[in-house]
Amino acid sequence: MKYYIIVGEASGDLHASRLMQSLRNVDGKAEFRFFGGDMMSAVGGTRVKHYRELAYMGFVPVLLHLRTIFSNMALCKRDIVAWQPDVLILVDYPGFNLSIAKFVHANTSIPVYYYISPKIWAWKEYRIKNIRRDVSEMFSILPFEVQFYEGKHHFPIHYVGNPTADEVTGFLSSYTESFDYFCRKNELSADKPVIALLAGSRRQEIKDNLPAMIEAASRYADKYQLVVAGAPSIPHDYYEKFIAGSKVKIVYGQTYPLLAHSCAALVTSGTATLETALFGVPQVVCYETPIPKVIAFLRKHLIKVRYISLVNLIADKSVVTELVADTFSVENIARELGRLLPGEPARTAMLDGYAEVKKRLGKENAPDNAANIMVKLLSGKSGQQA
Repeated sequence: MKYYIIVGEASGDLHASRLMQSLRNVDGKAEFRFFGGDMMSAVGGTRVKHYRELAYMGFVPVLLHLRTIFSNMALCKRDIVAWQPDVLILVDYPGFNLSIAKFVHANTSIPVYYYISPKIWAWKEYRIKNIRRDVSEMFSILPFEVQFYEGKHHFPIHYVGNPTADEVTGFLSSYTESFDYFCRKNELSADKPVIALLAGSRRQEIKDNLPAMIEAASRYADKYQLVVAGAPSIPHDYYEKFIAGSKVKIVYGQTYPLLAHSCAALVTSGTATLETALFGVPQVVCYETPIPKVIAFLRKHLIKVRYISLVNLIADKSVVTELVADTFSVENIARELGRLLPGEPARTAMLDGYAEVKKRLGKENAPDNAANIMVKLLSGKSGQQA
C-alpha cells in the first residue's frame, strides 16, 4: 500500500521513521512519500520536502514566512492528489497538518490517520471539531488522551503505547558504557556525580532557561559536575555565551548516555521531562516565560490542564516540581534541586512517582502496535492483503 506521511519537526521525523519501519515489517509492499527528515529518508521512499523548510516558530517568523508556508501547503495538497495514497498519516504539527486534513477530507476519499495527537487537551480544544470532521482514525501515545477524546468528546481513538518509553527501554537494554568510560570520552571528571542540564533544543529556550539553570546548579558544583545536553542543531559557540568562565561542560548527541549517568537534572518542559523520568533521574522542571505574571494568570484561567510536564500529566498528580512563569527563579530552582540530591527524602518520593508513570504508559510497542492496526484497517477497507 501507499503511505503519505507529514511531519514538521525533528521529533516527528524520529517517530515517523520508526512507524515507517514497522509498517514495512507488516506490509512488505509499503511505498512511502513524505514531508519529513533525514531519519525518514533513511528508511526509504520519496521525500518531497524537508521539515526544516516547514518549521517556523513564533508569531514574527510565521508572519515573515507566510508566502513560503502557503506555498508548501499548496504543494502538499497537489502532491497528495497526484500520488493518490491509500492513506494520509499526519504526525503532530497541527497548524499545518489540520489544514491538509481538511483539504483531503473535503476533496478526496483518502482516509486520514493521525499518529501522535495535537495537544488540544491543553489549548485550542475547539480543534476537536476539525478532528471529528476530517480525521478517520486517531492513534494516541499518551494514556490520559483516551479519557479526553472518548470520555469527554465521544471520539474513539487507539492508545498504542508510548514511543519514548519504547526508545528508552531499548536504549537501556543495550547500553553498556561505564561511568568512567563516559567521563573519559567526554573529558569529564570520574570523581564527581553528574547534574544534567537539559535546556531545550531551540535557541530561545536555551537563552531563556540555561543561564538560570547554571546559576542555580553552580551552588552544588563543589560536589557535583554540571553537564549540558547539547542540542545537535545548536552550534557550540551559541552555548559558549552561557558557559564561558564556568565549570559547566557540554556533550552533544548523547542525551540518553548523559541521563543514564546523571544523579539529578534540571529540565525544560517537553518530551525531555518524560525521558528523564524513564531514566529514573530526579528532576526539576524549569521553564521561563515572558511577562510571567500574565502567563501565570493565563495558566490559571485559560489553559485547560493543571500541569505542563508530561510526567505530571500522565500521573495526574504532582510528581515533579514545575517552576514556570512567576515561580521560575534561581532561588527556587536551587532549593528544589537540593531537595532531590542523594540522601534527600524528596528524591525517594519522586522515584516512587516515576514507577506509577511507567505503569500507566504500559508496555505496548507504539510503532508496531500502530502499524498493525493501520494495516488491518486499510486492508479491510480496500480488500487488499498486506
